[in-house]
Amino acid sequence: MDKLTPLTLSLSLALAFAGAAQAAPDDKPDLRSAYTKYEFRIPMRDGVRLFTAVYVPKDASKSYPFLMERTPYSAGVTVDGQLRYGVDFYPRRLGPSPDFSDAGYIFVKQDVRGRYMSEGKWQEMTPHARKDLAPGEGNESRDMHDTVDWLLKHVANNNGKVGIYGISYPGFYTAASIIDSHPAIKAASPQAPVTDLYMGDDSYHGGAFMLAANFDFYAAFTEEKNPTMLPKTWDGFDYGTTSGYDYFLQRLTLSNMLADMQPKQQAYFKPTIEHDTYDEFWKSRNVAQHLKNVKAAVLTVGGWFDAEDPAGPLLTYRALGKHNPGIFNGLVMGPWVHGGWAGGDGKRLGHVKFDSKTSEHFNKKLLLPFFEEHLKGVKPAQPMAAVHTFETGTNVWRQYSAWPPAPAKAKMLYLGPNGTLSWSQPAQQASAFDEYVSDPRKPVPYIGYPATGVPQEYMVSDQRFASSRPDVLVYQSELLEEDVTVAGPVTPKLFVSTSGTDSDFVVKLIDVYPADYPQDKDEGQHKDVAPPSVPMGGYQQLVRGNPLRGKFRNSFEQPEPFVPGKVEALNYQIGDVQHTFRRGHRIMVHVQSSWFPLVDLNPQTFTSIPQAKPEHFVKATQRVYRAPGTASGLQLMVLP
Repeated sequence: MDKLTPLTLSLSLALAFAGAAQAAPDDKPDLRSAYTKYEFRIPMRDGVRLFTAVYVPKDASKSYPFLMERTPYSAGVTVDGQLRYGVDFYPRRLGPSPDFSDAGYIFVKQDVRGRYMSEGKWQEMTPHARKDLAPGEGNESRDMHDTVDWLLKHVANNNGKVGIYGISYPGFYTAASIIDSHPAIKAASPQAPVTDLYMGDDSYHGGAFMLAANFDFYAAFTEEKNPTMLPKTWDGFDYGTTSGYDYFLQRLTLSNMLADMQPKQQAYFKPTIEHDTYDEFWKSRNVAQHLKNVKAAVLTVGGWFDAEDPAGPLLTYRALGKHNPGIFNGLVMGPWVHGGWAGGDGKRLGHVKFDSKTSEHFNKKLLLPFFEEHLKGVKPAQPMAAVHTFETGTNVWRQYSAWPPAPAKAKMLYLGPNGTLSWSQPAQQASAFDEYVSDPRKPVPYIGYPATGVPQEYMVSDQRFASSRPDVLVYQSELLEEDVTVAGPVTPKLFVSTSGTDSDFVVKLIDVYPADYPQDKDEGQHKDVAPPSVPMGGYQQLVRGNPLRGKFRNSFEQPEPFVPGKVEALNYQIGDVQHTFRRGHRIMVHVQSSWFPLVDLNPQTFTSIPQAKPEHFVKATQRVYRAPGTASGLQLMVLP
């Protein structure tokens, strides 16, 4: 085993992969006075060595637990915009929040196998059960076991207990590391964990490719020959325009978009496009099925407005509960974007307010007490509930024994004539339907302003720009006379037909604010002419939206074409919510066939979309039916 001498030797696409932690500015507490940094290359059972930075409290009068983070985004520190390794460089903070360094832990940060200064070969979402490993490839559970074994033996003043946490990809490594877990691992918190890339996390939603986010991410997350300190910076892709909509539409096909990338940018990106069905490539990377023999207490964390991994936390929570009865299996869902609890106050998202510092509440009242109890034996002031969720709309924290909460009952909200929504089935009509023409060369944008990448605000963005389009069906309720609280999965149940042979159907659940909703008091305080403010009266807040690629209506493994004009049933989930539509608001539903460039274009011709040619992209007439027997609507889990 080697202890390293000081080494002389980013653009953050998601807050959670701030793997290269920022160096401490002058106005922050000096961690040097309390912690000594060491760097090690820890040997795995196959001889591969993993780079590991360890920060040990200088106060040696007592013992401390380990708190680990394993990351593909570098265990180094960013100084003046450059990635640095070496014992002289300290990060801005240690642990999930400043309270952790004050409380005292031995902090460990490790470059996972194949990334940055670690040896070995990296694999996308390391398949847990893969047998035919290439030289240098490994298994995250075994790498964690070997790391823990080494740390317990070689780092002084440890109390024999280990915790692990991480956000986004490090959230995946947290979950994967506790399978068949080392007995010293007592607590784990996978946060915004990537869990099943194809089934609702980063890569595919409803079988549709999440184009804008993945293109932007893989343009920067590139393959490098390791061990290496490269890339020292994360450089954004040069789109040559401020509009991702224009950039991608001009190229139209996925092959044209790939052609704009360098070979090293394509290395990780191309396989995610080529595997456009739920094949073995994706199935082997679904970590949820392997979350067994977990001995640690687990607190899984997610955000209701996570644009990258909205499904992962709930899938992880359910899998842990299914396979590991008897452990503490906790869940926290707050009003956050991807990793927002670690980098912001959590008081608002765009124009939508949550009224309190939800991130501070989570870090001080939930996360720190969780690790203090299971790693140090510090009993919390009151026992932790199994489920803590933030209810948007009312902006209140709720506690439950399970998710979804048992009192929530399924209730159908039906699409009606003249753009109405009702809890009652529509009256008898022979052939009631609404229709629109979907043109893939004039797709519906997912935001009403120009941007590249994916603005995190889109998850609550004002939908008035889309409501006025002729290729978006709009349905809304009467003014609500009492609050309606939805807690659980949102399930569109549609009857549709198309004149094409494939189509996407995007469903959005929207909260329409009253016309007299109060304006933000901070706006309008200018002496000069101010830019136009967004009137909050009538604001159409996206609550949840997602697509279904129609050819996957029966199976994500075996796509099937539509028969033009034939009525087909679509039944799929667009994600979980906990949201109260307040008295005086309205509930709105959109149905459309593009959401660009958040989602790649469906050519509306049945084909393998990665190989689609420009001539495949054709207009199609879509119909959504609402007669008895073919009554379309949304199934909502409504609390009494």
